[in-house]
Amino acid sequence: MIDIENKEFVDDFSDYLRIDKNYSENTVESYMRDLKYFLTYTDKEILNITKKDIDNYILHLLPSYNESSINRIIASIKSFYKYLAVYKGFINISEDVECLQRKKKLPKYLSIEEVDNLLDIELNTPFDHRNKAILELMYSTGLRASELINLELNNVDTLNMVVHVYGKGSKERIVPMSKIAVNYLDMYINNYREDLFVKGKPKTDALFLNNHGTKMTRQGLYKIIGKIAHEKNINKEITPHVLRHSFATHMIECGADIRSVQELLGHENVVTTEIYTHLANNFIKDNYNEYFNRSKKEGN
Repeated sequence: MIDIENKEFVDDFSDYLRIDKNYSENTVESYMRDLKYFLTYTDKEILNITKKDIDNYILHLLPSYNESSINRIIASIKSFYKYLAVYKGFINISEDVECLQRKKKLPKYLSIEEVDNLLDIELNTPFDHRNKAILELMYSTGLRASELINLELNNVDTLNMVVHVYGKGSKERIVPMSKIAVNYLDMYINNYREDLFVKGKPKTDALFLNNHGTKMTRQGLYKIIGKIAHEKNINKEITPHVLRHSFATHMIECGADIRSVQELLGHENVVTTEIYTHLANNFIKDNYNEYFNRSKKEGN
């Protein structure tokens, strides 16, 4: 049942659809039905509803409705808030809400066995330790290639096991790291990173250095990962984005909440993350280390 504080706005919207838009009675009823269910779900006054409430409602619908039905419901909600913005002076909180993308291909990702194989690097040189730290960090955080190469020493907090990441639009997010990633980062930073500087060249604060002692490039990162994959006889194209997808996929497989995965990946909209819900069939766990800690395999 629609809250009495919301009824006036809903009734006005219904009149607008009938009179101004000249929609058929069936179309108006469809809009009203979608709106009624949404407002009943939120159980809030319209003034107090946020974009997060809309995202949560979409997540609520995902297990029970098909793509077309959900997109119709989203369209009804967006139309309502556009009306409120134009005619009632409200902020349009639905402006950035996206419809589900049709026929989107599932992302390529590695199996856990393939990840273990990729990360099983023989550590002989400072570059080996750098590569090990890179792969462990990428797999335990889902960082984008650009985010990884732009990391500086002060972005990594190994004591608190987090990394400060600046993603799209220079937005900062704090991402937890697994114990094993922290171990190999500490080892690389304290024992081997200094060896990668080239004598006579100025030093940089970049976390990961190339063979010139300068900040690693995106192309260099792709080349390193591809070379390791080839050496491991993994017959898949492996890129930083494949590791990012593997991180997200394995998180969902192990019971992570999609909202948590959205935050970790730095997705602006939960709809972007919903592609991983094809794997969300396990129970939800609360603690990051409970469902994403490879350290036990390493004997730490």
